[in-house]
Amino acid sequence: MMPKQKKLLTRIGDAAEAAKGKSKEVGASLMRNAEVVEKKARAATASVKRSAKTAGTSARKVLGKAQRKVKSTARTVEAEATSAMGKAKRAVKRNVKAVASGAKKMAGKVERAMSSRKPVVKRKAATGKSAAKRGVAKVKTAARKTGAAVTKSARKVANRPVKRRTKKHTAK
Repeated sequence: MMPKQKKLLTRIGDAAEAAKGKSKEVGASLMRNAEVVEKKARAATASVKRSAKTAGTSARKVLGKAQRKVKSTARTVEAEATSAMGKAKRAVKRNVKAVASGAKKMAGKVERAMSSRKPVVKRKAATGKSAAKRGVAKVKTAARKTGAAVTKSARKVANRPVKRRTKKHTAK
């Protein structure tokens, strides 16, 4: 019986050796798979980090561009406002001078109309009453024209449209 028992023990030993070898192979395979998974995880992490860094950089660039655009637009608007204000001031001065000149002319006419010395009438002499009426009429006309000139120049200044630049010029 001994030889049979020996054979059985040998077989068991061989089976244990085979199982040991198989388990080593399985273990090695598991190790390889774990390494592959680990590599993939590292690659994915690096990819995510790169993407995040790129997104952050892009966001900073877009923000900077937007800030520069806003600053540029604000500067343009301020310059246009300053220019419009200067033009308006000059227009008011010009109109005031024109009105003053017109008023001066009218004042001269009023003064001449009101003076005691009347110009010589070449046609028939008018009566004193009608001459006085004419003088008063001239004064009224002169006053009305002066008021109209002042109102007209004020309206011109108030209604003058602000010049706006086209997009083509603003983009530069």
